[in-house]
Amino acid sequence: MCQKTLLLLLFCYNAYATVSPRWSRAMLFPAAQRYKRSLSALVSPVLQNSLDDVDMLFEFLLAELEIDKGLKISIKDEELASLRKAKEFDTICNDIIPKSITEIRRLSVRLSNYPTVLKKEDFERTVLTMVYTAYRAAQSRKHQKAVWAESFISLYKALKHDLMFSHSKKPLH
Repeated sequence: MCQKTLLLLLFCYNAYATVSPRWSRAMLFPAAQRYKRSLSALVSPVLQNSLDDVDMLFEFLLAELEIDKGLKISIKDEELASLRKAKEFDTICNDIIPKSITEIRRLSVRLSNYPTVLKKEDFERTVLTMVYTAYRAAQSRKHQKAVWAESFISLYKALKHDLMFSHSKKPLH
């Protein structure tokens, strides 16, 4: 009986370790997995699927964002906020990206140990976490400001590493 249990545990561990990159993404943004499971259809909101989407995200970030006391992020411009992409932006910012300094530090550690190039949704979510972190640093005082700034720098370094890693993996034309 003990041998069967041990074999089962080893099999589960091996299966977990060799699962597709989907598990790596789940580890970076666990809230994304919880969000998917709470919906009837599997959804993975991604804002940037085209150049127009990139421009739209840039508009969202340039528009005045508001973070209320409950840490809910919203776009102040009502016209922009009414767009379909704004709903996806809202979902990512309020249901997926980490908001506490502990969760953001955990993300930074995971990113520093991430073995491959980030998927576009993970890269995008990391950038949005960086934006949130910069906002919190700007709104904080003294020690808290330093903690948020340090987290911002860690995320920046992880994204810089990912960009350099992805650039080195591209074939020369």
